[in-house]
Amino acid sequence: MEFELVWFDSLGAKSSCTLVKTDSNILIDPGVAIMHPGFPASDSQKISWYEEARARIKSKFADVVIISHYHYDHFIDFDRELYAGKLIFAKNPNEYINDSQRKRAEKFFGNLCKVFGEIDLREILKKPEPKKFEDPTEELEISTHKNFADYQERRAELLENGRKWFFNRAKKWCRYRRIPEMEFKDTKVKFADGREFRLGKTRLRFTRPLFHGIEFSRVGWVFATVVEFEGEKLIHTSDINGPVIEDYAEWIIRENPQILILDGPMTYMLGYTLNLINFRRTIENMLRIINETETDVIIYDHHLPREPRFRERTRVVWESAERLKRKVFTAADFLGKKPAVLGD
Repeated sequence: MEFELVWFDSLGAKSSCTLVKTDSNILIDPGVAIMHPGFPASDSQKISWYEEARARIKSKFADVVIISHYHYDHFIDFDRELYAGKLIFAKNPNEYINDSQRKRAEKFFGNLCKVFGEIDLREILKKPEPKKFEDPTEELEISTHKNFADYQERRAELLENGRKWFFNRAKKWCRYRRIPEMEFKDTKVKFADGREFRLGKTRLRFTRPLFHGIEFSRVGWVFATVVEFEGEKLIHTSDINGPVIEDYAEWIIRENPQILILDGPMTYMLGYTLNLINFRRTIENMLRIINETETDVIIYDHHLPREPRFRERTRVVWESAERLKRKVFTAADFLGKKPAVLGD
């Protein structure tokens, strides 16, 4: 198995696009977005990085394209060359999705239909399907039983509010006209959440929908990707933000991949959308991963190198990796470059 870090945040534009080469060429999350206003670079430089990233993503030959969710730093809408002739494994747009991502998914699949099928998406939408959804935190044995001390009461309140939000969303999913899986000549779409596929000697596994960050994050859900080939395993986590949730760290430890492409915490949002308690969870979980896996290479990047103090704020992680002689890199480090956020 070979992998290529096509573009990541440490290179100057938001992305976690990765090309994995087995007996198939698998392009994971082919998207890119311009850095936020507070990123220490000129607007012209940010645009230049964005354009370079987009061109590089489009230049990669792939048989398979994976879209873990519908944020623009994870998929491009729309590019004929990128999707033509591909087997696309995409996040199910009918459930475990918020309003903004649903709208983006409708637009994306509408473009697929128009370009490759010469039809209108509305012509193939299916009737709504009633379905019972369970509380997703019931699967989080570790995090739900964790003692948060003085924060416990506030956390319980937030979780209860989150459950109400979730079940209101579930009612909406049951009212959606459902977007179906698609096949247009040589372009095919499969919804991947919680499923497994074999392509030649390659085994692809996709997790059930995972929270995009903390429990009941309003940002939505994603899936993580596991690629297995001839005894090697690579995990691409997409956006689990650290991971914040202990059960997600435990899953990574159990999988024990040779290659882990892990998105980090949003230190640039520390004190805003990321509080100190949840930030400390990300550090504890990362230390467990470093200490309890035998992973050869960990790419610790997406979200993380968006502000100059990211390494200082996560210092204990880098120090632990160095002490244990573990190979933890930003994508820029891995490629022999300096993270863009640190300047020239």
